Amino acid sequence: MATPFETLNDSSKEFISSTMKSVSALTEGLQTIANEAAEYSKRSFNEGSMLIEKLASIKSPEQAFETHNTFSKKAYESFVAQATKFSELYADLAKEAYKPYEAAVARVAK
Repeated sequence: MATPFETLNDSSKEFISSTMKSVSALTEGLQTIANEAAEYSKRSFNEGSMLIEKLASIKSPEQAFETHNTFSKKAYESFVAQATKFSELYADLAKEAYKPYEAAVARVAK
């Protein structure tokens, strides 16, 4: 039979192991999100720069309005797609960070 000290020691080791796995998952997930944000920022900046170049060469107000309207629609669609992707990444991050604790929570819930 295990002594209370051995039981506490084993529980502490399990908690530390779970915490390290969780921190590792958080680190990976946040790095993925940061990389995705950086790529999105680069794309947005480049698309904005191309719009300015295009607008500088346009001669009529109608063309300028149409070009800006097209850009705005594309930027909105890109933003919505990116926001959806970010929400999926954050949901995956939460699941992965919680996963190491599932067994311990299940034991406590019994």
